[in-house]
Amino acid sequence: MVHLDRGRRAPAPAGRPWAAGSSVRGGRAPAAPAAAGNVGIVIPLPAPLSRELESWRASFGDPLAAVVPPHITLISGTASRDWAVTREHVRAVAAATSAFTVRLRGTGTFRPVTPVVYLKVADGWEECAGLHRALRSGPLAHDPEYDYHPHLTMAHDVTETGMDHAMSVLADYEAEFAVDKIGLFEHDSTGFWALREELHLGGTGDDGNGRRGRDG
Repeated sequence: MVHLDRGRRAPAPAGRPWAAGSSVRGGRAPAAPAAAGNVGIVIPLPAPLSRELESWRASFGDPLAAVVPPHITLISGTASRDWAVTREHVRAVAAATSAFTVRLRGTGTFRPVTPVVYLKVADGWEECAGLHRALRSGPLAHDPEYDYHPHLTMAHDVTETGMDHAMSVLADYEAEFAVDKIGLFEHDSTGFWALREELHLGGTGDDGNGRRGRDG
């Protein structure tokens, strides 16, 4: 039960999800320092599905809908003492992981522990969990506060009525998408989540510049 967006500022501006080198303020983020702060790693969604779920989240009264693109968190708020080492670790895990498919189906909630309603990961759960375990090793090894539970947040810190509505209206929701890349974020010195690199699983594809990813 980990969240990139819980109690933190947004990773990317509305309308520009996962733009490499960007933050909620827009434009390019400062170059990543040798000693990184907190690291976040997520599975982004393809644009059409992302826009659809963003609209649903906004309809439940969640103010983060406009600034936090829908995603499945893999690693959240984990301290890293060396950015270069962390980056190479994440690159290696991504290269060794094959692309897979996630199917979202129905809703769940972390209430009363955490005021969150989410879409369940019906297929692709083990792949998400395996990717999380591989990433949570080496420079990112830590003891998490909660057991890892792959999910896609649809309502967070909204009214009980809003969360009940999200649970009900999306109870039969179902969607499927291919997971072929992950996003590596840094919680920078200004307090924003900045996308530092987008990595393709299996080492295939590039970021449009002939490279596997791009530093911020």
